[in-house]
Amino acid sequence: MTVTSLLDNPEVLAAACAEYEVGRELQVVEKLRRRYDGALVSAAVTQAALRYRAVAKFGADAARMYFTPDGYEQSTRTVVGTHRAARIAAALPGSRVIDLGCGIGGDLISAARAGLRVTGVERDPETAAAARANLAALDLPGEVLVGDAEIADLTPYDVVFADPARRADGRRVFDHNAYSPPWTFITGLLERTACVKVAPGIPHDAVPDGVEAEWISDAGEVKEAALWSGALYSGTARRATLLPGGATVTEAPETESGPVGNYLYEPDGAVVRAGLVTAVAAAVDGWLLDPRIAYVTADKLVPTPLASAYEIVEQLPYKEKALRAWVRAQDIGTLEIKKRGVDLDPAVLRKKLAPKGTTAATLVITRIGRDAVAYSCRRA
Repeated sequence: MTVTSLLDNPEVLAAACAEYEVGRELQVVEKLRRRYDGALVSAAVTQAALRYRAVAKFGADAARMYFTPDGYEQSTRTVVGTHRAARIAAALPGSRVIDLGCGIGGDLISAARAGLRVTGVERDPETAAAARANLAALDLPGEVLVGDAEIADLTPYDVVFADPARRADGRRVFDHNAYSPPWTFITGLLERTACVKVAPGIPHDAVPDGVEAEWISDAGEVKEAALWSGALYSGTARRATLLPGGATVTEAPETESGPVGNYLYEPDGAVVRAGLVTAVAAAVDGWLLDPRIAYVTADKLVPTPLASAYEIVEQLPYKEKALRAWVRAQDIGTLEIKKRGVDLDPAVLRKKLAPKGTTAATLVITRIGRDAVAYSCRRA
């Protein structure tokens, strides 16, 4: 059963959504099979489950949208899609945008809401049907065509958007050379006015000259990198943007390194991925703890959206016996462990330290030069 079959039988989907509860999928299927075709019920309950999961990405819109499992996994969450669409609309208001490999249409939705004229191209007919249904369900203009992104006619469009597939055999692909469409096709798109969504692990040297790479995080979690070219290129090579607040940074001033101060700053992941850690040092009048490690330290607490701040309580010996004694002495029961530049699994170390007390603490383990160091901290 397909998305199209659910569109033709809305009462079954409505019933599945009304009855759906996490962990009770089989009971819901059994109940609805007394009234409806079994295959249709299975498809409807699967759709209800996808809608439930999609609330984290799409908010209230998820209750009206249609998904495929793969389409959901690769779809862009609304806050990120809205940011990208707003940037396109600011540079080229009302422009015609073609989305190559549009999936279930998450980016089409954001672009249409920004006043852009949208066309999606999707190879898989069922996924294309979901994208088409999503525009209709949200009362948004646009069209979705079934076709191959690599042979689409781009001449009528002002902007090309592409979100190359980063999954193969159900597994996530991290190497940009394994994307589909291939990287050579993507770099060809970037010779015109385009925006391409890529994984945040994209190597800096893979980004073509004259293209901006923007690393985007949402609520502290790095979500993607967006590559901007042509009329959408800002003139900067690298940018970090932190959502939902929208803080952005493009410059990395030179910064010294030195001994730990009263506070430790952990830069947002997008700032780290963009190679702009020294922007945090400039923002808090601080310095790097080590020139190769993405921690900043300073003597004063200066709030910044670019980083989380921790007050240094004490430096501890990086020895399991000493750390276990510290956990007992401080009556620690909730232990957050952060690490950079050292080879350890925080979950394994936490189990060895066996926190069973009533207080909470943060343990930061990092490297300065050749030596591993540990700091007892509290969130500032």
